[in-house]
Amino acid sequence: MKQKPYLSLEDVKRIAAAAEAEAAKHQWAVTIAIVDDGGHLLWLQRQDGAAASSAVIAPAKAKVAAMGRRESKVYEDIVNNGRAAFLSVPLEGLLEGGVPVMVDGHCVGAVGVSGVKSAEDAQVAKAGIAALG
Repeated sequence: MKQKPYLSLEDVKRIAAAAEAEAAKHQWAVTIAIVDDGGHLLWLQRQDGAAASSAVIAPAKAKVAAMGRRESKVYEDIVNNGRAAFLSVPLEGLLEGGVPVMVDGHCVGAVGVSGVKSAEDAQVAKAGIAALG
């Protein structure tokens, strides 16, 4: 049987703290969602001032990034480049801001952020992931 790494609660807390610090540095009110490799929610943090809708969008971005094992921006680009039929795929969160957490070639989860411009959401997610080293 093959073995693979997984996100521990300590890892999740480290990612969340670093993502929160990145958002605070820029005074961005965001929601941070962290999911496991199956897209199941492990952490949800809606900062003061973040829009209520961000609490739905951030987990969706994280889930699509984990399940697809690629950044959610890839899917946004597919749609924006004219492949409207891709919208029929039964996935939500096809917006930039979901980033997979890759360890030794394995997707162990993802971080989704919502609340500011999509590129800034992705910046916060990547800062969180970077805390894993």
